[in-house]
Amino acid sequence: MSPLFAISLAVAAILAIVVLIAYFRLNPFIVLFTTSLALALAAGMPANQVVKSFEEGAGHVLGHVGTVIALGTMLGKMLAESGGADRIALTISSWAGRSRVDWAMMVIGLLIGLPVFFEVGFVLLIPLAFVLAARTNTPLLRVALPMGAALSVTHAMIPPHPATLLALSAYHANTGTTIFLGILIGTPIAIIAGPLFARFIAPRVPLTEANPLAEQFVNREPPKNMPGFGITVFTILSPVVLMLIASIADKVSSPGTRLNSALHFVGNTDIALVLAVILSFYVLGLARGFSRDTILRFTNECLGPTALIMLLVGAGGGFGRELVDSGVSKVITDTALNFNVPILVLGWLLAVIVRVACGSATVAMSTASSIAGPILLQSRGVSPELMVLVTGAGSVAFGPMNDAGFWQIKEYLGLTVPQTIKTWCTIETLIAFLGLGFCLLASLFI
Repeated sequence: MSPLFAISLAVAAILAIVVLIAYFRLNPFIVLFTTSLALALAAGMPANQVVKSFEEGAGHVLGHVGTVIALGTMLGKMLAESGGADRIALTISSWAGRSRVDWAMMVIGLLIGLPVFFEVGFVLLIPLAFVLAARTNTPLLRVALPMGAALSVTHAMIPPHPATLLALSAYHANTGTTIFLGILIGTPIAIIAGPLFARFIAPRVPLTEANPLAEQFVNREPPKNMPGFGITVFTILSPVVLMLIASIADKVSSPGTRLNSALHFVGNTDIALVLAVILSFYVLGLARGFSRDTILRFTNECLGPTALIMLLVGAGGGFGRELVDSGVSKVITDTALNFNVPILVLGWLLAVIVRVACGSATVAMSTASSIAGPILLQSRGVSPELMVLVTGAGSVAFGPMNDAGFWQIKEYLGLTVPQTIKTWCTIETLIAFLGLGFCLLASLFI
Protein backbone atom coordinates (compact mmCIF):
# COMPACT_ATOMS: atom_id res chain seq x y z
CA MET A 1 0.00 0.00 0.00
CA SER A 2 1.47 3.35 -1.06
CA PRO A 3 1.69 6.21 1.45
CA LEU A 4 -0.48 8.40 -0.80
CA PHE A 5 -3.21 5.75 -0.95
CA ALA A 6 -3.14 5.15 2.80
CA ILE A 7 -3.28 8.84 3.63
CA SER A 8 -6.06 9.36 1.06
CA LEU A 9 -8.06 6.54 2.63
CA ALA A 10 -7.71 7.99 6.13
CA VAL A 11 -8.56 11.51 4.96
CA ALA A 12 -11.57 10.25 2.98
CA ALA A 13 -12.82 8.31 6.00
CA ILE A 14 -12.52 11.33 8.30
CA LEU A 15 -14.19 13.63 5.75
CA ALA A 16 -16.99 11.09 5.33
CA ILE A 17 -17.53 11.07 9.09
CA VAL A 18 -17.64 14.87 9.16
CA VAL A 19 -20.11 15.17 6.28
CA LEU A 20 -22.41 12.31 7.32
CA ILE A 21 -22.68 13.47 10.93
CA ALA A 22 -22.58 17.25 10.54
CA TYR A 23 -24.43 17.73 7.23
CA PHE A 24 -26.67 14.69 6.81
CA ARG A 25 -27.33 14.45 10.57
CA LEU A 26 -26.90 10.66 10.69
CA ASN A 27 -26.42 8.72 13.92
CA PRO A 28 -22.72 9.02 14.94
CA PHE A 29 -22.42 5.34 15.92
CA ILE A 30 -23.79 4.12 12.59
CA VAL A 31 -21.47 6.51 10.74
CA LEU A 32 -18.37 5.40 12.66
CA PHE A 33 -19.27 1.74 12.26
CA THR A 34 -19.97 1.79 8.51
CA THR A 35 -17.08 4.12 7.72
CA SER A 36 -14.69 1.85 9.61
CA LEU A 37 -15.85 -1.18 7.62
CA ALA A 38 -15.64 0.70 4.32
CA LEU A 39 -12.11 1.88 5.07
CA ALA A 40 -10.93 -1.64 5.94
CA LEU A 41 -12.48 -3.15 2.79
CA ALA A 42 -10.98 -0.42 0.61
CA ALA A 43 -7.58 -1.10 2.20
CA GLY A 44 -7.82 -4.73 1.09
CA MET A 45 -8.69 -6.49 4.35
CA PRO A 46 -10.47 -9.85 3.90
CA ALA A 47 -14.22 -9.41 4.38
CA ASN A 48 -14.36 -12.06 7.11
CA GLN A 49 -11.79 -10.11 9.16
CA VAL A 50 -13.33 -6.66 8.87
CA VAL A 51 -16.18 -7.04 11.37
CA LYS A 52 -14.03 -9.09 13.73
CA SER A 53 -11.41 -6.34 13.79
CA PHE A 54 -14.01 -3.69 14.61
CA GLU A 55 -15.51 -5.81 17.38
CA GLU A 56 -12.10 -6.45 18.93
CA GLY A 57 -11.22 -2.76 18.85
CA ALA A 58 -14.54 -1.69 20.35
CA GLY A 59 -14.43 -4.47 22.94
CA HIS A 60 -10.89 -3.61 23.99
CA VAL A 61 -11.78 0.04 24.60
CA LEU A 62 -15.10 -0.66 26.31
CA GLY A 63 -13.59 -3.41 28.41
CA HIS A 64 -11.39 -0.77 29.97
CA VAL A 65 -13.60 2.30 30.02
CA GLY A 66 -17.12 0.90 30.38
CA THR A 67 -16.72 0.24 34.09
CA VAL A 68 -15.12 3.65 34.60
CA ILE A 69 -18.01 5.44 32.89
CA ALA A 70 -20.60 3.57 34.93
CA LEU A 71 -18.85 4.14 38.27
CA GLY A 72 -18.11 7.79 37.55
CA THR A 73 -21.74 8.37 36.63
CA MET A 74 -22.94 6.77 39.87
CA LEU A 75 -20.54 8.90 41.92
CA GLY A 76 -21.79 12.02 40.16
CA LYS A 77 -25.40 11.06 40.78
CA MET A 78 -24.81 10.58 44.50
CA LEU A 79 -23.00 13.91 44.59
CA ALA A 80 -25.97 15.66 43.00
CA GLU A 81 -28.81 14.00 44.91
CA SER A 82 -27.18 14.37 48.33
CA GLY A 83 -26.48 18.07 47.91
CA GLY A 84 -22.72 17.45 47.96
CA ALA A 85 -22.24 19.58 44.83
CA ASP A 86 -24.22 22.39 46.48
CA ARG A 87 -22.12 22.12 49.65
CA ILE A 88 -18.84 22.41 47.76
CA ALA A 89 -20.08 25.33 45.68
CA LEU A 90 -21.55 27.28 48.57
CA THR A 91 -18.50 26.73 50.78
CA ILE A 92 -15.88 27.71 48.20
CA SER A 93 -17.87 30.72 47.00
CA SER A 94 -18.27 31.95 50.60
CA TRP A 95 -14.50 31.67 51.07
CA ALA A 96 -13.76 33.51 47.83
CA GLY A 97 -16.15 36.42 48.38
CA ARG A 98 -18.31 38.33 45.92
CA SER A 99 -15.48 39.84 43.88
CA ARG A 100 -13.85 36.46 43.17
CA VAL A 101 -16.90 34.30 42.57
CA ASP A 102 -15.63 33.52 39.04
CA TRP A 103 -12.42 32.09 40.48
CA ALA A 104 -14.48 30.09 42.97
CA MET A 105 -16.55 28.58 40.15
CA MET A 106 -13.36 27.57 38.36
CA VAL A 107 -12.12 25.69 41.44
CA ILE A 108 -15.55 24.08 41.87
CA GLY A 109 -15.51 22.96 38.23
CA LEU A 110 -12.07 21.38 38.65
CA LEU A 111 -13.24 19.41 41.70
CA ILE A 112 -16.67 18.33 40.48
CA GLY A 113 -15.39 17.52 37.00
CA LEU A 114 -13.03 14.77 38.18
CA PRO A 115 -15.51 11.87 38.30
CA VAL A 116 -18.15 12.96 35.75
CA PHE A 117 -18.52 13.82 32.06
CA PHE A 118 -18.67 17.46 31.04
CA GLU A 119 -22.39 17.32 30.26
CA VAL A 120 -23.17 15.79 33.67
CA GLY A 121 -20.95 18.20 35.58
CA PHE A 122 -22.47 21.16 33.78
CA VAL A 123 -26.01 20.11 34.67
CA LEU A 124 -24.93 19.62 38.29
CA LEU A 125 -23.38 23.05 38.63
CA ILE A 126 -25.35 25.41 36.39
CA PRO A 127 -28.07 25.96 39.05
CA LEU A 128 -25.35 27.14 41.43
CA ALA A 129 -23.98 29.48 38.78
CA PHE A 130 -27.43 31.03 38.37
CA VAL A 131 -27.82 31.45 42.14
CA LEU A 132 -24.35 32.90 42.73
CA ALA A 133 -24.69 35.31 39.79
CA ALA A 134 -28.01 36.59 41.15
CA ARG A 135 -26.94 36.79 44.81
CA THR A 136 -23.64 38.56 44.09
CA ASN A 137 -24.99 40.76 41.26
CA THR A 138 -22.35 39.35 38.89
CA PRO A 139 -22.91 38.89 35.12
CA LEU A 140 -23.96 35.31 34.44
CA LEU A 141 -21.28 34.72 31.81
CA ARG A 142 -18.56 35.78 34.24
CA VAL A 143 -19.73 33.05 36.63
CA ALA A 144 -20.73 30.25 34.24
CA LEU A 145 -17.91 30.37 31.68
CA PRO A 146 -15.05 29.74 34.18
CA MET A 147 -17.02 26.76 35.48
CA GLY A 148 -17.42 25.40 31.95
CA ALA A 149 -13.76 25.96 31.13
CA ALA A 150 -12.67 24.09 34.27
CA LEU A 151 -15.00 21.18 33.51
CA SER A 152 -13.61 20.98 29.99
CA VAL A 153 -9.98 21.04 31.16
CA THR A 154 -10.71 18.29 33.69
CA HIS A 155 -12.52 16.25 31.04
CA ALA A 156 -9.56 16.45 28.70
CA MET A 157 -6.45 16.42 30.84
CA ILE A 158 -6.84 15.06 34.37
CA PRO A 159 -7.41 11.39 35.38
CA PRO A 160 -9.49 9.63 36.61
CA HIS A 161 -11.78 11.11 33.99
CA PRO A 162 -12.76 8.31 31.56
CA ALA A 163 -11.48 10.17 28.49
CA THR A 164 -7.96 10.51 29.86
CA LEU A 165 -7.93 6.90 31.04
CA LEU A 166 -8.45 5.76 27.44
CA ALA A 167 -5.34 7.62 26.37
CA LEU A 168 -3.42 6.42 29.44
CA SER A 169 -3.97 2.85 28.28
CA ALA A 170 -3.13 3.56 24.62
CA TYR A 171 0.11 5.39 25.44
CA HIS A 172 1.09 3.19 28.42
CA ALA A 173 1.47 6.32 30.56
CA ASN A 174 1.95 6.43 34.33
CA THR A 175 -1.26 7.44 36.07
CA GLY A 176 0.31 9.36 38.94
CA THR A 177 2.66 11.32 36.69
CA THR A 178 -0.20 12.15 34.34
CA ILE A 179 -2.34 13.42 37.24
CA PHE A 180 0.54 15.59 38.46
CA LEU A 181 1.31 17.01 35.02
CA GLY A 182 -2.39 17.37 34.25
CA ILE A 183 -2.88 19.54 37.34
CA LEU A 184 0.36 21.45 36.69
CA ILE A 185 -0.49 22.24 33.06
CA GLY A 186 -4.28 22.21 33.27
CA THR A 187 -4.60 24.75 36.09
CA PRO A 188 -3.04 27.73 34.24
CA ILE A 189 -5.04 26.78 31.14
CA ALA A 190 -8.25 26.82 33.20
CA ILE A 191 -7.27 30.22 34.62
CA ILE A 192 -6.62 31.78 31.21
CA ALA A 193 -9.62 30.23 29.43
CA GLY A 194 -11.83 30.66 32.49
CA PRO A 195 -11.82 33.71 34.80
CA LEU A 196 -9.44 35.82 32.71
CA PHE A 197 -11.26 35.29 29.41
CA ALA A 198 -14.68 35.53 31.06
CA ARG A 199 -13.83 38.94 32.54
CA PHE A 200 -12.83 40.08 29.05
CA ILE A 201 -15.79 38.68 27.09
CA ALA A 202 -18.71 39.10 29.54
CA PRO A 203 -19.06 42.89 29.03
CA ARG A 204 -18.95 42.37 25.26
CA VAL A 205 -21.78 39.81 25.12
CA PRO A 206 -24.82 41.36 26.79
CA LEU A 207 -27.63 38.97 27.72
CA THR A 208 -30.78 40.97 26.97
CA GLU A 209 -33.52 38.32 27.02
CA ALA A 210 -35.06 36.87 30.17
CA ASN A 211 -33.82 33.37 31.03
CA PRO A 212 -36.64 31.21 32.46
CA LEU A 213 -34.13 28.54 33.52
CA ALA A 214 -32.23 31.05 35.62
CA GLU A 215 -35.43 32.25 37.27
CA GLN A 216 -36.38 28.67 38.08
CA PHE A 217 -33.07 27.85 39.76
CA VAL A 218 -32.66 31.17 41.56
CA ASN A 219 -35.85 30.41 43.47
CA ARG A 220 -34.68 26.89 44.31
CA GLU A 221 -33.62 26.07 47.86
CA PRO A 222 -30.48 23.97 48.48
CA PRO A 223 -31.20 20.39 49.60
CA LYS A 224 -31.67 19.92 53.33
CA ASN A 225 -29.25 17.81 55.37
CA MET A 226 -26.37 18.41 52.97
CA PRO A 227 -23.13 16.48 53.69
CA GLY A 228 -20.15 18.31 55.16
CA PHE A 229 -17.62 19.99 52.90
CA GLY A 230 -14.67 17.91 54.10
CA ILE A 231 -16.28 14.49 53.69
CA THR A 232 -17.67 15.44 50.27
CA VAL A 233 -14.28 16.55 48.96
CA PHE A 234 -12.67 13.46 50.50
CA THR A 235 -15.15 11.21 48.67
CA ILE A 236 -14.51 12.89 45.31
CA LEU A 237 -10.73 12.90 45.65
CA SER A 238 -10.39 9.41 47.17
CA PRO A 239 -9.94 7.63 43.79
CA VAL A 240 -7.30 10.17 42.78
CA VAL A 241 -5.41 9.60 46.04
CA LEU A 242 -5.55 5.81 45.62
CA MET A 243 -4.24 6.06 42.05
CA LEU A 244 -1.40 8.30 43.19
CA ILE A 245 -0.52 5.76 45.90
CA ALA A 246 -0.40 2.99 43.29
CA SER A 247 1.88 5.07 41.06
CA ILE A 248 4.52 5.27 43.83
CA ALA A 249 3.99 1.72 45.12
CA ASP A 250 7.29 0.47 43.68
CA LYS A 251 9.17 3.29 45.43
CA VAL A 252 7.78 2.58 48.90
CA SER A 253 7.70 -1.23 48.73
CA SER A 254 9.53 -4.01 46.98
CA PRO A 255 7.88 -5.31 43.77
CA GLY A 256 6.24 -8.68 44.28
CA THR A 257 5.62 -8.26 48.00
CA ARG A 258 2.14 -8.42 49.47
CA LEU A 259 2.21 -4.72 50.35
CA ASN A 260 3.25 -3.81 46.82
CA SER A 261 0.50 -5.94 45.30
CA ALA A 262 -2.08 -4.48 47.68
CA LEU A 263 -1.10 -0.90 46.81
CA HIS A 264 -1.32 -1.62 43.08
CA PHE A 265 -4.67 -3.34 43.60
CA VAL A 266 -6.40 -0.52 45.50
CA GLY A 267 -4.90 2.02 43.08
CA ASN A 268 -6.28 0.26 40.03
CA THR A 269 -8.68 2.61 38.24
CA ASP A 270 -11.71 0.36 38.58
CA ILE A 271 -11.00 -0.57 42.21
CA ALA A 272 -10.32 3.04 43.24
CA LEU A 273 -13.58 4.21 41.69
CA VAL A 274 -15.71 1.38 43.06
CA LEU A 275 -14.35 2.05 46.57
CA ALA A 276 -15.27 5.73 46.15
CA VAL A 277 -18.77 4.81 44.96
CA ILE A 278 -19.31 2.43 47.90
CA LEU A 279 -18.12 5.17 50.24
CA SER A 280 -20.57 7.60 48.61
CA PHE A 281 -23.45 5.17 49.21
CA TYR A 282 -22.90 5.71 52.93
CA VAL A 283 -21.66 9.28 53.39
CA LEU A 284 -23.78 10.76 50.58
CA GLY A 285 -26.64 8.28 50.85
CA LEU A 286 -27.48 6.40 54.04
CA ALA A 287 -25.98 9.10 56.26
CA ARG A 288 -28.19 11.68 54.52
CA GLY A 289 -31.33 9.67 55.22
CA PHE A 290 -31.74 7.96 51.84
CA SER A 291 -33.04 4.39 51.92
CA ARG A 292 -31.33 1.50 50.18
CA ASP A 293 -34.15 1.40 47.63
CA THR A 294 -33.65 5.10 46.86
CA ILE A 295 -29.90 4.63 46.39
CA LEU A 296 -30.61 1.69 44.09
CA ARG A 297 -32.98 3.87 42.06
CA PHE A 298 -30.35 6.61 41.79
CA THR A 299 -27.70 4.20 40.51
CA ASN A 300 -30.07 2.58 38.02
CA GLU A 301 -31.57 5.71 36.49
CA CYS A 302 -28.26 7.49 36.02
CA LEU A 303 -26.87 4.78 33.72
CA GLY A 304 -29.43 5.20 30.92
CA PRO A 305 -27.92 8.37 29.42
CA THR A 306 -24.46 6.75 29.25
CA ALA A 307 -25.53 4.16 26.65
CA LEU A 308 -24.85 6.37 23.62
CA ILE A 309 -21.58 7.58 25.13
CA MET A 310 -20.38 4.00 25.53
CA LEU A 311 -21.41 3.10 21.97
CA LEU A 312 -19.52 6.08 20.56
CA VAL A 313 -16.44 5.35 22.64
CA GLY A 314 -16.49 1.74 21.44
CA ALA A 315 -16.97 2.83 17.83
CA GLY A 316 -13.98 5.15 18.13
CA GLY A 317 -11.90 2.22 19.34
CA GLY A 318 -13.20 0.05 16.49
CA PHE A 319 -12.28 2.73 13.94
CA GLY A 320 -8.77 2.92 15.33
CA ARG A 321 -8.41 -0.88 15.27
CA GLU A 322 -9.47 -1.02 11.61
CA LEU A 323 -6.76 1.52 10.80
CA VAL A 324 -4.18 -0.65 12.54
CA ASP A 325 -5.27 -4.07 11.26
CA SER A 326 -5.71 -2.85 7.67
CA GLY A 327 -2.15 -1.55 7.61
CA VAL A 328 -3.23 2.05 7.01
CA SER A 329 -1.96 3.16 10.41
CA LYS A 330 1.48 1.63 9.85
CA VAL A 331 1.91 3.33 6.48
CA ILE A 332 0.86 6.67 7.97
CA THR A 333 3.17 6.01 10.92
CA ASP A 334 6.15 5.33 8.68
CA THR A 335 5.36 8.40 6.58
CA ALA A 336 5.05 10.62 9.64
CA LEU A 337 8.35 9.35 10.98
CA ASN A 338 10.04 9.94 7.60
CA PHE A 339 8.74 13.51 7.51
CA ASN A 340 9.72 14.02 11.16
CA VAL A 341 6.29 15.30 12.19
CA PRO A 342 6.58 15.89 15.95
CA ILE A 343 4.59 13.15 17.66
CA LEU A 344 3.06 15.62 20.13
CA VAL A 345 1.77 17.75 17.26
CA LEU A 346 0.53 14.69 15.38
CA GLY A 347 -1.44 13.39 18.38
CA TRP A 348 -2.99 16.83 18.87
CA LEU A 349 -3.90 17.18 15.19
CA LEU A 350 -5.51 13.74 15.05
CA ALA A 351 -7.65 14.58 18.08
CA VAL A 352 -8.66 17.94 16.55
CA ILE A 353 -9.71 16.26 13.30
CA VAL A 354 -11.83 13.60 14.99
CA ARG A 355 -13.31 16.23 17.34
CA VAL A 356 -14.54 18.24 14.35
CA ALA A 357 -15.75 15.03 12.74
CA CYS A 358 -17.94 13.61 15.48
CA GLY A 359 -18.18 16.31 18.15
CA SER A 360 -17.41 14.02 21.09
CA ALA A 361 -14.20 14.82 22.97
CA THR A 362 -14.15 11.30 24.42
CA VAL A 363 -14.38 9.69 20.98
CA ALA A 364 -11.76 12.10 19.65
CA MET A 365 -9.36 11.18 22.43
CA SER A 366 -9.92 7.42 22.14
CA THR A 367 -9.61 7.41 18.34
CA ALA A 368 -6.59 9.70 18.17
CA SER A 369 -4.72 7.82 20.89
CA SER A 370 -5.39 4.46 19.23
CA ILE A 371 -3.84 5.82 16.01
CA ALA A 372 -0.92 7.65 17.62
CA GLY A 373 -0.17 4.92 20.18
CA PRO A 374 1.79 2.68 17.76
CA ILE A 375 3.71 5.73 16.52
CA LEU A 376 4.74 6.60 20.07
CA LEU A 377 6.23 3.11 20.51
CA GLN A 378 8.68 3.92 17.69
CA SER A 379 9.53 7.39 18.94
CA ARG A 380 12.38 8.29 21.27
CA GLY A 381 12.41 10.79 24.08
CA VAL A 382 8.69 11.58 24.08
CA SER A 383 6.80 11.50 27.37
CA PRO A 384 3.72 9.23 27.22
CA GLU A 385 2.15 11.43 29.91
CA LEU A 386 2.52 14.53 27.74
CA MET A 387 0.98 12.59 24.86
CA VAL A 388 -2.09 11.98 27.02
CA LEU A 389 -2.37 15.67 27.82
CA VAL A 390 -1.78 16.99 24.31
CA THR A 391 -4.27 14.52 22.82
CA GLY A 392 -6.79 15.58 25.45
CA ALA A 393 -6.21 19.24 24.62
CA GLY A 394 -6.86 18.60 20.94
CA SER A 395 -9.99 16.59 21.73
CA VAL A 396 -11.87 19.69 22.96
CA ALA A 397 -10.84 22.00 20.10
CA PHE A 398 -13.32 24.48 18.63
CA GLY A 399 -16.40 23.35 20.58
CA PRO A 400 -18.19 22.49 17.31
CA MET A 401 -21.95 22.54 16.84
CA ASN A 402 -22.12 18.73 16.62
CA ASP A 403 -21.02 18.60 20.27
CA ALA A 404 -23.78 18.38 22.88
CA GLY A 405 -21.84 20.79 25.08
CA PHE A 406 -22.31 23.59 22.52
CA TRP A 407 -26.08 23.38 22.77
CA GLN A 408 -26.03 22.99 26.54
CA ILE A 409 -24.10 26.23 26.88
CA LYS A 410 -26.35 28.01 24.40
CA GLU A 411 -29.66 26.97 25.92
CA TYR A 412 -28.80 27.21 29.61
CA LEU A 413 -27.12 30.60 29.31
CA GLY A 414 -29.70 32.02 26.92
CA LEU A 415 -27.20 32.75 24.14
CA THR A 416 -27.68 33.05 20.40
CA VAL A 417 -25.61 30.82 18.10
CA PRO A 418 -23.18 33.69 17.23
CA GLN A 419 -22.82 34.51 20.93
CA THR A 420 -22.11 30.85 21.74
CA ILE A 421 -19.42 30.76 19.06
CA LYS A 422 -17.92 34.00 20.39
CA THR A 423 -17.82 32.69 23.97
CA TRP A 424 -17.81 28.90 24.28
CA CYS A 425 -16.10 27.99 21.00
CA THR A 426 -13.36 30.50 21.80
CA ILE A 427 -12.87 28.95 25.24
CA GLU A 428 -12.54 25.44 23.80
CA THR A 429 -10.11 26.70 21.16
CA LEU A 430 -8.04 28.46 23.82
CA ILE A 431 -7.85 25.22 25.83
CA ALA A 432 -6.75 23.27 22.75
CA PHE A 433 -3.99 25.66 21.63
CA LEU A 434 -2.78 26.48 25.14
CA GLY A 435 -2.61 22.74 25.84
CA LEU A 436 -0.47 22.19 22.75
CA GLY A 437 1.79 25.12 23.61
CA PHE A 438 2.29 24.16 27.25
CA CYS A 439 2.94 20.50 26.37
CA LEU A 440 5.51 21.46 23.71
CA LEU A 441 7.17 23.72 26.29
CA ALA A 442 7.12 20.98 28.93
CA SER A 443 8.63 18.51 26.43
CA LEU A 444 11.85 20.54 26.52
CA PHE A 445 12.30 19.51 30.15
CA ILE A 446 10.45 16.16 30.44
